[in-house]
Amino acid sequence: MELNKTVKAAVFSATAIGLGFLFMLVPNVEFITVTVFLSGLTLGAVTGGFVGGSSIMIYSILNPLGSGLAYLPLLVGQIISMTGIGFFGALFGNILLKISSKPTIILSGLIGSFCSLWYDLITTVSFPLSAGYTFNEIIIYGISGLVFTFMHVLSNAIIFMVVIPRYKEKLHS
Repeated sequence: MELNKTVKAAVFSATAIGLGFLFMLVPNVEFITVTVFLSGLTLGAVTGGFVGGSSIMIYSILNPLGSGLAYLPLLVGQIISMTGIGFFGALFGNILLKISSKPTIILSGLIGSFCSLWYDLITTVSFPLSAGYTFNEIIIYGISGLVFTFMHVLSNAIIFMVVIPRYKEKLHS
């Protein structure tokens, strides 16, 4: 990776981690996902994936509300899902950069919802699957967290709808 891209990746990662800690006490509102997505959009799939995986690993391990080291399967689920979100940034970024502003807002909200569902699905399943739950128990476990999942999906849809069009404007100016 060239030096310029490495520095940009470090800035995205530091921003994601810092925003994670800044909003840590606000339930289901986080800016890590949109920051990782933007890193993929800006730097490409591999670098975006690296930013996502490394950012969530550092944030989760150092989180004073509960370190990710306490339950490794969940930490691995977080790393896998955020790495995917970095890849999604590159994948969907090509589309977002080519369309006009009104469709960008709507599509950004849909992508934010998709990224949240992706993250929540992987992290929700990682615990019961590794603990040996049956399929029915995993479904019940997932249903019990639907309110939190809905709030996370809604907040990220709004965040993506606000941040991504503004970021796109800055890229073109």
